[in-house]
Amino acid sequence: MIDNFDALLSNAKTIAISGHVRPDGDCVGSCLAMYNYIATYFPEVEVQVYLDPIPNIFKFLKNADKIKDLQSFEEGAVFDLYIALDCSEGGRLGDAFQYFQKAKHTICIDHHVTNSGFAEYSYIIPDESSTCELIYNQFGKDKITFEIAECLYTGIIHDTGVFQYSCTTEATMAAAGFLMSKGIDYPRICTDTYFAKTMVQNRMLGTALLNCKTFLDGKVIAAVITAEDMAEFGAKSKHLEGIVQQLRDTTGVEVAVFLYQLEDGEYKGSTRATGDIDLTVITKKFGGGGHKKAAGFSVDTTKPWDVIDDIVSMVEEQLKEAGII
Repeated sequence: MIDNFDALLSNAKTIAISGHVRPDGDCVGSCLAMYNYIATYFPEVEVQVYLDPIPNIFKFLKNADKIKDLQSFEEGAVFDLYIALDCSEGGRLGDAFQYFQKAKHTICIDHHVTNSGFAEYSYIIPDESSTCELIYNQFGKDKITFEIAECLYTGIIHDTGVFQYSCTTEATMAAAGFLMSKGIDYPRICTDTYFAKTMVQNRMLGTALLNCKTFLDGKVIAAVITAEDMAEFGAKSKHLEGIVQQLRDTTGVEVAVFLYQLEDGEYKGSTRATGDIDLTVITKKFGGGGHKKAAGFSVDTTKPWDVIDDIVSMVEEQLKEAGII
């Protein structure tokens, strides 16, 4: 943990908070938990949170309406303290990184194995389930309010797949149990933010499943969604959440790969593993990163299936080294 954490907050007059671009549940939950903590216990501090637009499913969280977009920074702004959350490296902050670099002091709290430490003060535990679990540890039980508990629980369930993934530990369950004791509506949070799907999401999942291919006798499964596919159903990247997990849940699959095309023509890649594959080794080849069993990358290509062929070859190499094939 960061021993002088509260002192850093109390000594700052202006604080900014950001997470990675295209924020997911852990990113949104950790950023809003931090915002609510500072607003509650350090009301004299001017605090702002800057993120890409968040999915509507997270807008029930306290002060979600206070989030500013990455284009709303005041020109030349220099913050006393900038806090980066759930972000493996500075570039993943997007347009916020330039303000992070100019801040008088910086903090990073993160759980990605590829994070080498880019802040003045760091709390990085790669084996932790989520950034929200790290923030739970940093705050301490006595400082967690109902509103903060909602944020942290949301982040934990999203990065553990509602406690399905191997990153879930006894400590994770204990943290979740304490957050539940604060009176949050945890069944609703699980259903409304993780399991519930819109018709657009269902159609995109259906498209991915219809177009998916298997490799290495079913040990690898992959799907591609193009910009044309998304335009057909009026889909955005937020409607593709959960597809790679669904692919991964296919019987016999060791690795799932999902590529979808961004507005600028690049492809965003997501990978998931069930076995002993280290996905960070694979995604690093494309300038990406993440966790051993959940990692991502972006690639500028007109031939996404060629990228998948390269990934399959790297998976095959690891499976052979492990004696699985």
